Amino acid sequence: MASQKRFSLPVLLVFLLALLFLGRTASTLHHRDHNNPSAGPRASKVSEESGAIPRKMLRVIYRTKADAPKKPSGGSALPRGIVHGTTNLEMVSMVGDPEQKHGGTLSSKSLLAIPVGIKNKAAVDKLVSKFPADRFAVMLFHYDGAGEERWDDLEWSRRAVHVSARGQTKWWFAKRFLHPDVVAEYDYVFLWDEDVEVDAFDPVRYLDIVRREGLEVSQPALDRRSEIHHGITARAINGGGGDVHRRFYKAASALGGGGCDDRSTGPPCAGWVEMMVPVFSRASWRCSWGMVQNDLVHAWGLDYKLGYCAQGDRTLKVGVVDSEYVLHRGVPTLGGTEGKGAAFRVAVRRRSFVEMQIFDRRWKEAAASDASWIDPYP
Repeated sequence: MASQKRFSLPVLLVFLLALLFLGRTASTLHHRDHNNPSAGPRASKVSEESGAIPRKMLRVIYRTKADAPKKPSGGSALPRGIVHGTTNLEMVSMVGDPEQKHGGTLSSKSLLAIPVGIKNKAAVDKLVSKFPADRFAVMLFHYDGAGEERWDDLEWSRRAVHVSARGQTKWWFAKRFLHPDVVAEYDYVFLWDEDVEVDAFDPVRYLDIVRREGLEVSQPALDRRSEIHHGITARAINGGGGDVHRRFYKAASALGGGGCDDRSTGPPCAGWVEMMVPVFSRASWRCSWGMVQNDLVHAWGLDYKLGYCAQGDRTLKVGVVDSEYVLHRGVPTLGGTEGKGAAFRVAVRRRSFVEMQIFDRRWKEAAASDASWIDPYP
């Protein structure tokens, strides 16, 4: 024990002398920093709050703070794993296990969305019944104010999503209720008019053809008894027996589209579908939805630009499916055909033309003002 005490005393003295020496050195450096204007206010503040800190240590502190990783901006209020940025239109039970999977996988489903009026209930029933429940979700846009209760006697109506807003168009509904994040889980979006007969149409076979042909924007061909406005939409006859045509050839025709030949690479001769029965892939709908103007509810002129959303060459990625075709009856829906209804239809058409001019002007202005955008179809 005595030897341990003799050994501890010198060590203790050395330790005390070292502390005294370090204290004097730190005090000197602290005093110099206060008297050195070049040290800056930041160095003085650190010295005052932390006591004596050598310059080398101060430089390390500054570098560490500057290099410290910053939290990402935007969305940082929530932990990343809790955010669900997309959704769907599937019905969900209020009871049972919420994590239990029911039925098939949603990844194999597509969406059928239709504007409907109660006067066309029988035709709509026939149309929707062609789309199998395990492959298609259904959304009805009620433009006449007759809501879900007027359709409840139809079996499929109970699994459909009903949205009602009196006097609104298909594109008004689509802009507000078919946001790409809402329909992101569906492979394809069928955005169809209600006055379509589907006796010769099979939606499952149609999608098989669309996938095989690589079509991002498409439509079924129109039976030649239909109301046809553009020749490219009419079903091809003796066209080589193929399922799809992507181009229209005709110098002049009662069906329209005069001047379409091999040199024609744009709408309505190629890369074009009409707006009554378009079918969009998930990617093309995200692009097309962005083009739909919030205030232009008839979407006239949009069909001429859909090729920009084809995810590639519009002459290849946009097409009309001949083997699965429909009959477009051309029944006026917004308004009637007589009296005040007929006058309203004239007013609707007049506004549609004005909207097309506005959309065309907005497109040109946007293209001119965006220096980073290059038009692939000048």
